[in-house]
Amino acid sequence: MRTLAITAALIVVTGSAPAAEIDAMISTAMKAAIEEIAPPFERASGHTLRIVYGPSGGLARRFNGGEGADLVVVDSKVLDELIKQGKIAPGRTDVARTGIGIAVRKGAPKPNVSSADALRRALLAAKSIGHTAPAGGGVTAAHIMGVFEKLGITAEVTPKVKLAAGGPNGRVSVLVSSGEAEIGLQLVSELMSNPEVEVIGMLPPELQLIAILSAGITTAAKQPEPAKAFIRHLAAPGAMAIYKTKGLAL
Repeated sequence: MRTLAITAALIVVTGSAPAAEIDAMISTAMKAAIEEIAPPFERASGHTLRIVYGPSGGLARRFNGGEGADLVVVDSKVLDELIKQGKIAPGRTDVARTGIGIAVRKGAPKPNVSSADALRRALLAAKSIGHTAPAGGGVTAAHIMGVFEKLGITAEVTPKVKLAAGGPNGRVSVLVSSGEAEIGLQLVSELMSNPEVEVIGMLPPELQLIAILSAGITTAAKQPEPAKAFIRHLAAPGAMAIYKTKGLAL
């Protein structure tokens, strides 16, 4: 019944609007939720979504490089910059929020990460640590390196860091599930999408990064009205219920 209620809440009334193909660039942090949210929208509206996923910064580079899109859903800071550049129409819509989680391979020992001191000990004890590569354009890499610096362990942990490229095919969680990284640090929504890893905690509040995922219509959109309908769909109460199950409603 709960699934039916969520599906019903997500239905968008489009009247007699012709079916359209909507090109969307969406942060990988949203992928697990979008895979549940998009199909009801497509069925109800008749529109088709063509979605590419990737790290927020990476998507912005692709968009600025000429790759077309009707709408973009990325980290709010990245979207704000695109708005300043005149690439996204003013008036972003904040749809979800997430933070950096800590994960180990499912069934592996779970170190204590409940405080900054405990996290410091766990990272020093770990044989390998995974996070996204700075070059990939994700929002977490620089922050995590800053966490190492704040904890005073940069010199000790840098040699054992394993970098993930970012995006659907370069996830930190895959480094963890494969055993390449003993501990992984990444947006919790991305970690939760891999059933082979277990989230053991979040970065302590004083070290945490809260990422707001925001949507906007591109100024060159070929399908602006259908794209706006999908953004309304992303902000609907039924979508929020799904976000809560995917680590996107902190």
